[in-house]
Amino acid sequence: MPRICIVAHFALGAMLGGFNGHCGGVERQTSIMARWLAGRGHTVSLITWDEGQPENLLVDGVRLIKLCRRDEGLPGLRFFHPRWTSLNSALRQADSELYYQNCAEYVTGQVAGWCRRNRRRFVYSVASDPDCDPRLPEMHTRRERFLYRYGLRHNHRIIVQTEAQRRMLSAGFKLDGIPLPMPCPGPAVSEYTSPSHSSPRFRVAWVGRIAPVKRFDVLLDAAEQLPDIRFDVAGQPDSPGAYSGALYERAKAMGNVMFHGRIPSQRMPDFYRKASVLCCTSSYEGFPNSFLEAWSHGLPVISTVDPDDLISERKMGVYADRLSALVPAIHRLEENVAEWRLMSANARSYYLEAHAVEPAMRRFENLFLKVLEGGKRP
Repeated sequence: MPRICIVAHFALGAMLGGFNGHCGGVERQTSIMARWLAGRGHTVSLITWDEGQPENLLVDGVRLIKLCRRDEGLPGLRFFHPRWTSLNSALRQADSELYYQNCAEYVTGQVAGWCRRNRRRFVYSVASDPDCDPRLPEMHTRRERFLYRYGLRHNHRIIVQTEAQRRMLSAGFKLDGIPLPMPCPGPAVSEYTSPSHSSPRFRVAWVGRIAPVKRFDVLLDAAEQLPDIRFDVAGQPDSPGAYSGALYERAKAMGNVMFHGRIPSQRMPDFYRKASVLCCTSSYEGFPNSFLEAWSHGLPVISTVDPDDLISERKMGVYADRLSALVPAIHRLEENVAEWRLMSANARSYYLEAHAVEPAMRRFENLFLKVLEGGKRP
């Protein structure tokens, strides 16, 4: 079996569980991939920041290789040493045949450069729509943009999550992407129970970071207009600041908003089972992991973004692009139980077809093996 290395600086928390470190959708997905590939017999390494874990820790068959600490080194110089030098050392220590990295950042170019010099295969995966925008609106320095563009052009495959991202990548960078549905663990057929529409109250779940791009303020605006509906929030501020602080205080003062903070991944199924729908208020997304988690539990999604129009076309929820549409959409599914049940069944069916771990990861494994056979990016 081939040796595969996943580069995911923030994935330690997802591998160890609980409240360890940062843990977003990308980190959960890469930890799922690492465990599945190791379970299939591949030799798997995962490169993360040093957060105090032992050297070469083995978790579920995955070897964790440490970088430097995130705050190590002198400001201005730490980008080169110890961050870049420790990354090169970790890549060499992994000694893999194929390297995989998800999410647009300067690291994309660093890994691509190392793989090119050492004749190793590199697969990059797009995490969000701005990753495919030639303006790179989420990157604020020339260095970041230069290294990311270098990584985009020096790999053996680019994976995208949606057809829309594939079109953006082609139009903006003249590069081809391969759409692959991301894996997401969910209840097996034997374990699955249909969600309750309201028991005893219609409940809207919201999952994410309290950050401007997630527009938590839009959710609170909706909650103010729907006082009889309960809103359950799972998440924490992205960083200390006026935006998150003010919204946190506002949420605590509202009688129909329950703030649960960050919930460990192993407890998230209980959170979804108590909900009636999932609500997303983001200004943009790639393909949110929370959608996949919600659909695995049969929850319709009411969202301000609709990846590849899947929500609308497959009737798995309601696309509501603004607050004036969001409130009626929530009220509509609260009132129309038959429509809610249809959307719930559609959501569960789509999850099993596209995002259940086994079929999704077999597609990734097949792509990795094809890359290792020698095929270059078209």
